[in-house]
Amino acid sequence: MKFDLTAYKQRTARLEFADLDFGAFATQPLDADTLRCLRYMHDIEFHTVCYLRDLLLTPAHRDPDVTTFLTFWSFEELWHGEAIAAVLDAHGELSGQPRVLAVRKRLGWRDRVGPISHSLSSAAVGADYIAVHMTWGAVNEWCTQGGYAQLSAKAQHPVLTELLQRIMKQEGRHIDFYSSEAAKRLAASRKAQRITRFALRKFWKPVGSGVVPLAETAFLIDHLFGDDDGLAIAERIDRRVDRLPGLEGLHLCVQAREEMVQVNRRSAAHLVNS
Repeated sequence: MKFDLTAYKQRTARLEFADLDFGAFATQPLDADTLRCLRYMHDIEFHTVCYLRDLLLTPAHRDPDVTTFLTFWSFEELWHGEAIAAVLDAHGELSGQPRVLAVRKRLGWRDRVGPISHSLSSAAVGADYIAVHMTWGAVNEWCTQGGYAQLSAKAQHPVLTELLQRIMKQEGRHIDFYSSEAAKRLAASRKAQRITRFALRKFWKPVGSGVVPLAETAFLIDHLFGDDDGLAIAERIDRRVDRLPGLEGLHLCVQAREEMVQVNRRSAAHLVNS
């Protein structure tokens, strides 16, 4: 099904959250594990503009539909970060610009090398490289949606649930664009299928890997996806990837889940025994 870009442009807006009762967190604060997940999500939502920078160094910048979507996508993701920042702020947590600056400073040389790597890789591959980014985006958005749903279910806080539902509604439109573009571009090119399959199999990691410390990624995956419900979500995402042309049998999410759960539980066991 073709994504209706015109309708998306008309619906795009900053996330509304000023009407929510953030004062409720004073009497019903979120637990430590939920706040740890929210710190992670805050950092990744605000990092979206850096992903955009890398995308625009590839042939994607020549496609007006892609650049139009990316403009609005980045705008909406910024406000997702602002909304989560408001939750952290209500708990006396560092958030917003000071936290974003600290995250970007910590990346150091990796932040400088990333754009060069994207530019050189896309120059070698050509227009089919867009299929890699669109598929990668689809997988990441599916995982993000699943993560927000799991966090809402585990935290059981009415204000947080309402906020995450609003974020998930916008994320759903992001999923529709990325998945439709991925399916279209993969179906049109066997080369795109081979390159995308190789890139996902060799390089894909859970959203936020490399931006935040490994320990934080492992904790988030274990906390949100380490139970049976989380496994079911990972399996469902893998089935969606299977339906994309040429990408069946990768099992990206289930394998990443298993790896990160093991990392987190080994770390927890080490802390207990030390």
